[in-house]
Amino acid sequence: MPKSWSKPEPLFNGKDLQGWEPIGDTANNHWVVKDGLLVNEAHGANLKTTRTFDDFKLHFEVNCPDLANSGFYLRGRYELQLEYEPAGREPHEREMGSIYGRLAPSVQLPRMTGQWETFEVTLVGRTVTVVRNGVTTIESKQIDGITGGALDANEGEPGSFYIQGDHTGGLKFR
Repeated sequence: MPKSWSKPEPLFNGKDLQGWEPIGDTANNHWVVKDGLLVNEAHGANLKTTRTFDDFKLHFEVNCPDLANSGFYLRGRYELQLEYEPAGREPHEREMGSIYGRLAPSVQLPRMTGQWETFEVTLVGRTVTVVRNGVTTIESKQIDGITGGALDANEGEPGSFYIQGDHTGGLKFR
């Protein structure tokens, strides 16, 4: 771990998409700001930060509708799964709060469809800790490589955050 962290900085200003840009299917960009929230209204483009990040502590809140399937990519390479597909449809390493296909949460939390959930994610090198709704679900685990959908495979370099918008819409972030 770093000896100290820098001062926290907001990723989203609650007013517009400053600091973010659509990628992928940009002709079908459905990311908007409504009532201070970052909202993906429908299946379409992904959204990534214009800045890149090295080691970090990340805080975000997400509201996932039923049947949602998305992900929040750490450095654009490791997908933190955000989903509320039918229970039991996916293996544990593809459920809400997992590092998609790599690390399953050690604790299964109740589904909170349509409610706000909090994520605190620390990533140092390839070692990740995930705290969901105040419960540590992945603690100091090594990620064994990039996950599907990664922007690149340059694991030793800083990378952007990006949010999937190409699966389903309806997710809200604050």
